Amino acid sequence: NKFEALATHDALVEFSGTLNTLAVSCMKIAHDIRMLASGPRCGIGEIILPANEPGSSIMPGKVNPTQCEAMTMVCAQVMGNHVAVSVGGSNGHFELNVFKPVIAYNVLQSVRLLSDASLSFAQKCVVGIKPDVERIE
Repeated sequence: NKFEALATHDALVEFSGTLNTLAVSCMKIAHDIRMLASGPRCGIGEIILPANEPGSSIMPGKVNPTQCEAMTMVCAQVMGNHVAVSVGGSNGHFELNVFKPVIAYNVLQSVRLLSDASLSFAQKCVVGIKPDVERIE
């Protein structure tokens, strides 16, 4: 139905929802890793993150969880993009939805952000995680 194709963009809204679900999961993983690496003196501190840049200037021995923080910011943006896509999808009045540019822009941005952040998170954080055996025992 050509009129439905002009008025609705349900497939893109659903795809954006899938990206949103992925962002929720990635945010939880990044938060968990950040909390497990908290320290060095107090906090859980069961894992050691790779140092991607100089550590804290006020807390010696602390490795800043910058990759975790970057991932959570990307996830927050993707969640916001999904809200914009949802609003765009809901604005198909009668036979026409003029919000397609907003839908397309936000879906494409979400794909790019999640793919770039996931690659960076895997390469610069996850592969370098080590257990703090002394602390765990």
